[in-house]
Amino acid sequence: MLSLKKINDDSTIGILDLKTFSLNKINLTRREIEKAGSKWVIEHLLNSTAFELLYTPENKPFLNNRTEHISISHSYDKLAIIINKKAVSGIDIELIWNKVLKIKHKYLNEHELNFANNDVEKLITYWSSKETLFKLYGLKNIDFIKNLFVEDFLNNTFYGRIEIGKKKTRYLLNKEKIENYILVYSIDEV
Repeated sequence: MLSLKKINDDSTIGILDLKTFSLNKINLTRREIEKAGSKWVIEHLLNSTAFELLYTPENKPFLNNRTEHISISHSYDKLAIIINKKAVSGIDIELIWNKVLKIKHKYLNEHELNFANNDVEKLITYWSSKETLFKLYGLKNIDFIKNLFVEDFLNNTFYGRIEIGKKKTRYLLNKEKIENYILVYSIDEV
C-alpha cells in the first residue's frame, strides 16, 4: 500500500495506493481520502505526527514551523509525496492515458511536440515534468509553453528549465514508471 524510497540522505519519496488506503474509509469523499492519505504518508516520511500541513495562497504545500520542503501529487489511485530536508523539491505522478493526445498543444512547444510524436508515454512524461517544474517555481503566473522547457529525454534522468524574464533555472529531472503511471521528481538545481 505504501512504498518509501530514499533518494539520498536529505530526500525521501512516499507513494501510496489510494484505492487500498480507502478500503476502510467508506464515508469519506475522494478529496478527504487524498487529505487523509497525505497526512498518513507524511507521518511515515517524517516518522512523526508532530507536523501541520498548510498551503500558501498559491496552493503550494508546506510544513508549518518545520524546515523540510514538501511537494505532493495525486493521480487517480496514486498519491506521491517528496520531502527534502535542505532544498525545494517537486514531484508529479500521472496516469498514462490517451486523453493527453487531445491537450498536448496546451502545454508543449513545437520542439517538444515533434520529439513526443504522439507517443502517449512521452507526452505524459512531458506533462509530469512540467508539473514538477511548476511546483518547484511555486507561483501561479507561469505559462507551460513559454516558461517551462523539458530537454529531450532518452533515459530516466534529463533536464528541465524554468525561464521567466532574465531568470533561467535548470533542474535535473528523474523519471520512473510505476505500474501504469509516470512519476517525475526533482531535488537538484543545476
